[in-house]
Amino acid sequence: QDGRKRPSPPAAKMAAYERRRAAPAPAPAAGSGPAEPGRAAAGELGSEAEFLLRAGVTAMVREALLKVLEARPEEPVSFLADYFERLVPGSPGAAGEAAAELPGPPQRLARALWYVRLAHHSHRTAFDSNAGAAYEVLGAGGRRRKAGVDGRLYSELLRRICQHGGAPAEAAAALLGRVRCRDHEAVPFDVFRYGVLTCFVLLEFAAKADALFGILDGGSGAADGRVCQAVLRALEDALGIGHLALPSRYLEAGSRLGPDGLALAMDRALQERKLGSSMSREEFLKKATALFVAKVKPVE
Repeated sequence: QDGRKRPSPPAAKMAAYERRRAAPAPAPAAGSGPAEPGRAAAGELGSEAEFLLRAGVTAMVREALLKVLEARPEEPVSFLADYFERLVPGSPGAAGEAAAELPGPPQRLARALWYVRLAHHSHRTAFDSNAGAAYEVLGAGGRRRKAGVDGRLYSELLRRICQHGGAPAEAAAALLGRVRCRDHEAVPFDVFRYGVLTCFVLLEFAAKADALFGILDGGSGAADGRVCQAVLRALEDALGIGHLALPSRYLEAGSRLGPDGLALAMDRALQERKLGSSMSREEFLKKATALFVAKVKPVE
């Protein structure tokens, strides 16, 4: 013997098995039998990837994600559900999508309204992109009309935006009177964006005024008239003198209406010995939104 310890027969068999498993398996000849499990799994993965590419699913999902990043919708899941529904032939969303391509004003208005509602106006890049898409939809020329957005479609879009919010009808009508154009006028994009943005800001302003009244009335449905008038005066002072060149400047006005100054105005009102009447939510909203509309710069 040479002094070296020989492996036992079972150990030798195990070592030989490990060497065979580590070695690359030769390609099976045609008709020689089924492929090995590992190679079959790799083939299945390759076939799945090829299927996704061939069916266009990969590009479709990539496009959907790009749309989400571009639009920045407030509810991404609902946006994706609506987006994919429009891709299914025969679905209500697809029917609306096809109808939106027709030159009829109702279809173009519905499509433009869908675009401008995708992202909140605070997401400026996404909002501007969606406003541009809505402008292109409304400006698509048909057989009997020239390309471009006219004042009639522009004003109708603004009306539809306002009617789906909580702003009082009087305030919405007054705002439309400031930002609308004549029916026959061609509306440039900067005017279009300004009008759309102003309508959305009015709706948010009305919502914040409604929340403020909910604090004043304490859930009773009516608030002390003296306190409400004091709050409205403080709000008017915060808005300042002159017109708001940018509708979003009302946020700066809200920051000037600090809690200390508002509480001081309310305290002074309560210290007055005059008998104060109550003010309803509807009256408070009308007066608050009227203050905002009065500061909006009219479209010239």
